[in-house]
Amino acid sequence: MSSELVFMMGEFEARFPTDRQYTTNHMWAQQQGGSYRFGFSAYAIRLLQDVYFLDWSVDAQTKVAERQLIGSIESSKAESDLFSPLEGRLTCFNEALLSDPALINVDGYERGWLFEISGQGDAFHAPQEYIEYLVEVWEVAQRTIKGQLH
Repeated sequence: MSSELVFMMGEFEARFPTDRQYTTNHMWAQQQGGSYRFGFSAYAIRLLQDVYFLDWSVDAQTKVAERQLIGSIESSKAESDLFSPLEGRLTCFNEALLSDPALINVDGYERGWLFEISGQGDAFHAPQEYIEYLVEVWEVAQRTIKGQLH
């Protein structure tokens, strides 16, 4: 694997390969020819923990708007809607995840990718910018997590 940056989530090391870009909704984006492949960042995977269900509300080859609802995910810690990280055509889904969404947990940066979209990827963040963003949101996340425990 390429070089990585590390962000500490308490005791947990979240690792971020530097060969891709990142979004503020905690996905990675990696250019694949004329499209981008997306998956969850290590930060998202750690907060979700044990993903066990994934469902898509749009079909492949659908035009999507940025922030359009495209599916949902369930894990041991959360149920969450999934939104498109950019405008374009959602060209394909990782079909392997429909039968085994645990691939997200064990290999989130490779076999656990989610979908591909063809479009302009000009709003993504470089790895270091994403780490700086995490520093800001981690404080809020910790307060939320601690609030849920009391």
